[in-house]
Amino acid sequence: MIKFKFLKRDGVYYGFEETGHAGYAESGDDIVCSAVSAMTMLVVNAIEVSYASDVEYTIDEDSTDIKVVALGALPEYSDDEKKRFAVAGIIEAYFLQLNDMLEEYYEYIDVTESEE
Repeated sequence: MIKFKFLKRDGVYYGFEETGHAGYAESGDDIVCSAVSAMTMLVVNAIEVSYASDVEYTIDEDSTDIKVVALGALPEYSDDEKKRFAVAGIIEAYFLQLNDMLEEYYEYIDVTESEE
């Protein structure tokens, strides 16, 4: 099971952590893992390239655990309100998409939030 913990401060999404493996199918045929991997990198690239905002991310090559933190979503780190809204919005969109996936793939993913 892939476990997601989305990070929020004052109701604003600013990052997430992923741990585990989906286990839906064998490596290379696991559509849940493929979807999650593609969406995760879309979020990272959108924040970093499209929104020109700093994003810190680490990927453990052995476990494939991922942590993504985009402090630019928070007012204490960015004065640009539009950029903050865009960065937080794409992270929240990922949260919502994963929750939609729970309907069909509830045995393979778990999604929680952590409010600071």
